[in-house]
Amino acid sequence: MQTLDLKQDFHKLIDSIDNENLLLGFYELIKKRIKTKEGKLWDTLSKEEQKDLINTFEESKNPDYLISHDEIKKKHKKWL
Repeated sequence: MQTLDLKQDFHKLIDSIDNENLLLGFYELIKKRIKTKEGKLWDTLSKEEQKDLINTFEESKNPDYLISHDEIKKKHKKWL
């Protein structure tokens, strides 16, 4: 897809959305993404978010905190 086509399709998509909260969410996401330099996401996180992310990563190494793929599929079967 060419850049011009992508921009036109994106404008059409935006024009089709009537939900102000959804538009605001997209706006904030795109605005933040434009301001964030490639590979610099970590710097945009607060100290608390960084700490939470590190803790989550460390917890993911412990098998006691993990749920098997089969369990997840079973739990969410109605959405799959």
